[in-house]
Amino acid sequence: MKALKYIIGGAAAGIAAVYLLGYDYLFSGISKTYLKGKSSAYIDDGILFPGNLIATEEPELWTEDPEYNHRELPENIIDNLKHSKTAAFVVIKKGKILHEQYWDGYNQLSHTNSFSMAKAVTVMLLGKALEEGIIPDIDEKFSEFYPEFKDKPFGSEVTLKNLAQMEAGLDWDEDYNNPFLPNAKAYYGTNLLKTVFSRRFKEQPGTRFEYQSGSTQLLGFALKKALNQTLAGYLSEKFWIPLGMEQNASWSTDNHGMEKTYCCIHSNARDYAKLGQLFLDDGKVGEKQILNLDFIEKMRTPTEKSKEIYGMGLWINHDNPVKHYYFLGLQGQYIIMIPEHQMVIVRTGSYSNNPKNDRGRPDQVKFLVNETVSFFQ
Repeated sequence: MKALKYIIGGAAAGIAAVYLLGYDYLFSGISKTYLKGKSSAYIDDGILFPGNLIATEEPELWTEDPEYNHRELPENIIDNLKHSKTAAFVVIKKGKILHEQYWDGYNQLSHTNSFSMAKAVTVMLLGKALEEGIIPDIDEKFSEFYPEFKDKPFGSEVTLKNLAQMEAGLDWDEDYNNPFLPNAKAYYGTNLLKTVFSRRFKEQPGTRFEYQSGSTQLLGFALKKALNQTLAGYLSEKFWIPLGMEQNASWSTDNHGMEKTYCCIHSNARDYAKLGQLFLDDGKVGEKQILNLDFIEKMRTPTEKSKEIYGMGLWINHDNPVKHYYFLGLQGQYIIMIPEHQMVIVRTGSYSNNPKNDRGRPDQVKFLVNETVSFFQ
């Protein structure tokens, strides 16, 4: 009986310490992963978090290419997709859907987590807010939106452009596996402002490229302050509805309604492909320009400090013979644009051991680009 008291007392003390040290989000993480048979965040977990609606109004289905799903994918592509636990694989060519295939119970209606593909969407919202004059300049300082940053060393200098280009100088370790680092706290915690605003800046903004979810979340805070509405609502109004998305989507939030702008849009592969087509069409839907071309060019032009692999929200590969750029999310979420072949490739799934080359780009993207282009020549 005495031993039991010690065990209960020790457990209570441990739980109290977890709360005092600010690690209470770990309980949420455990309940949303391990207790559901998962080891980390996963593509179906959108239902476990609060979220804001991204509404569509007049859905427009993709026009089918005359060769739509007439050909089976070659064995090497199928093997790669199955090995990487692919949920959806969609190919658009010349504005028409050419191939789509689903595995493991997923289908055209399945919503999966965008993970960091949402970073590029957040940058798109910045572009639209600049175009509409809601934000006066991309070089506007973040401290103009949140004056408390004027007292932060280096933080007083960070601009929206620094945040979009991943040159913010934020002290943020982009580690998805360590539950004690900021990514986990942002994902499973309840207060994004508290999590992100508590981080310091370690160097002069604009000094170097460092990919950080915290930077895009800061950009999201600035956008929300400027827009004075939900980012999901603005995304719906400016992109989801004009693009004729087939389904409503959702954007995960913290407990205060703030979107996780570094991740967590939940939509289907066919609608993700429409985001890619918008870039191939230089920001136009039909004759209507819904995102200005100058800003699109900024997004897809690689920066010098990233060593030519990143623009603003988009990853870029001009080293490959088939040049391409893409939205990229954890576990292999891709929207890939291949201008030379007027092709968009979408792949979603759960590739937890996704190998990357020495420049930080997933090997699978290059493989899918080269093999898919070759097959559908």
